[in-house]
Amino acid sequence: MRLASTLSLFLVCGAAFAQGPTLKARPKAAPSADVQAARQAFQQVLDSVDATWFGKAYQECNAVTISGRMDLTLSAAAINAKASQVSQGQLKGVAAKGGKAALQIKGTYFANGDFRTETAGDFGQMVYTRVGKRGYMYSKEQNAYTTAVDLPPADAPVSFMGWFRSVILDVQAAYIDASTFKPSLGKEEVSGGRTLQTAIFYAPSGVYDPSKREQNLKDTLGFWKRGRMEVAYDKATHLPYRMSFSNDGQGVSTSMTFQYLPSGKLQSVSIANHSRGMEGPGSLQIAYGADGLMNHISGELTGKSVKWDFDLGLNWAKGAKSSSIHSAPPAGANKKGGDEFQTAMLVGVASQVFDLQRNGLNLMAPKISATK
Repeated sequence: MRLASTLSLFLVCGAAFAQGPTLKARPKAAPSADVQAARQAFQQVLDSVDATWFGKAYQECNAVTISGRMDLTLSAAAINAKASQVSQGQLKGVAAKGGKAALQIKGTYFANGDFRTETAGDFGQMVYTRVGKRGYMYSKEQNAYTTAVDLPPADAPVSFMGWFRSVILDVQAAYIDASTFKPSLGKEEVSGGRTLQTAIFYAPSGVYDPSKREQNLKDTLGFWKRGRMEVAYDKATHLPYRMSFSNDGQGVSTSMTFQYLPSGKLQSVSIANHSRGMEGPGSLQIAYGADGLMNHISGELTGKSVKWDFDLGLNWAKGAKSSSIHSAPPAGANKKGGDEFQTAMLVGVASQVFDLQRNGLNLMAPKISATK
């Protein structure tokens, strides 16, 4: 892919050169004052979020243990409606109760990228771990594992203060540093005794295709890198109080309202979701320990016929050693190559997602074919 892009670049440059010396490249126009103001404003929002939501409280924390559950529930009405649709009305009332896909999670994660995650539930039982550059992914259902794991980041942080900052920098790279989004400032308003200013970022995201049932995982996880985002922030503290985001091509549309503790830490988020197949309300709650660190996160997203919810406990550690999570695959498990193992895993996950699709959930399954 990179070779093709490089060849295309050479062809374009060669064609321009062939036009002769009279063809001059136009100088890149400087961003307007409004564009600069919007970028600067959002930069201040990101800096405020980084310092107030996270910041120095996590400076000495190098590991966190997360345990809890995630559930997906489909109503019986959704299953029956889909069965009736597929059978052209011949099957009615086939489900007396709804369906549920549950996932139990337990994992330890280090700021430097070392981790061990154990999951169990309707999508299977797995262990995925990496310490340094070595690790493995194991599936109990396949009784198989692979040692072909992703490498850790070259510039991994040593604490979670740095880890949270790296997440902020990812957002900054997409919305501020790159030229993908066109930024502007919206209206100013007074709400709850605060003066709020709106920053707007827009990048075309295509047209939604209702017949599309699968897509690359990269597109799924990167949906936030295109679309339209509006952030209303307090001009005094630069903390966000409302945010709306839409990506038409992905069928994503949602708005959020943020509530804060007196300390400025995020307490909860109210969600109004208009995404395709998940229209409905949602919420997120965050609790803190006496040390000011997050110790519990829970939330839910409810549609007309489907509900996602999760409940996770967090336990932070200082000076933890990666040797504490070191392990080996179970004796007797079959070793497979990375592509072979991941294809088998995707087949299993895709079949589960397709089952949920048949039962009424509008969710894209991952493509089986590998992509670069």
